[in-house]
Amino acid sequence: MPKESSVIVPYAAYLRVYEPLAAFPEPERTHWAAYARRPELPTYQDELRRSLADLVPTPPVGVPVHESGDAFVTEVDGVLCVCPWRTRLRGWLALAELDGDELPRSVLDAALPEVVRLQAAQDHERWLERNPDARPWIRTAVWQVPINWFVLISDAEREYGKGTAEVAPVLRYRTPMVQARRRVARSLRTLKDAMDEGPLIDGLLDVGRWLEEFHPRSLVELDYGGLVHVLPAGALESDHSAKDVAEGIEALRIGDGAAAGEAYARLVERWRSVRDRRSAN
Repeated sequence: MPKESSVIVPYAAYLRVYEPLAAFPEPERTHWAAYARRPELPTYQDELRRSLADLVPTPPVGVPVHESGDAFVTEVDGVLCVCPWRTRLRGWLALAELDGDELPRSVLDAALPEVVRLQAAQDHERWLERNPDARPWIRTAVWQVPINWFVLISDAEREYGKGTAEVAPVLRYRTPMVQARRRVARSLRTLKDAMDEGPLIDGLLDVGRWLEEFHPRSLVELDYGGLVHVLPAGALESDHSAKDVAEGIEALRIGDGAAAGEAYARLVERWRSVRDRRSAN
């Protein structure tokens, strides 16, 4: 594998599902089994750099021509679990969301001309006719971690590595799929009892439907990814956003609106600097 650039891409966080190898049909299962034995595997930063490099040519490549054969791999109780990148599929899905984003049309057209976006949309439609049940194993968020992601995990599952001069810090959570689904169901009951509707409920419904697409013995991972490079000094180590979300939902369950408001205020304050960084970029 060619050596990747060392440039850090700082703004993306990830929600990933690792499925056990047995969940994949052949010949994909054999491919991933051999892939996992490679001495070196690419990182999320490598995938981001490759995607950004596609935007350099004229015209830019909005979506890769071929699907990625890479994945993230891990072991859960001795069982190999795989999270395919599916970069091409995720590129199509991201492009489909761009028109409703905050990005000004002039900036969007400069980065990805309309003709490139239209061609990508047509390619996606043709591909979907052959692959109607396709879904990504990875969700990406930029300059934030969506609140509904924190519902899936517990503060007790928090894994933090401070990092060194050579190794970047790490902040992630990993939980069994059954736990993630259970937390979604419980939180939805609480939120629906406390409010009629809202973006948190909509987001949880969406992520809950997505989780149902995977093997019940999968692993769910929330990874701060490149956001570890933009959080202020000391803020990463003290970040317990999952705890704040859990405490806020529990406060709603028992009818303590003041405590729920305090938990939400902590979240807003913690992520203010990241949102400011997003606006500056």
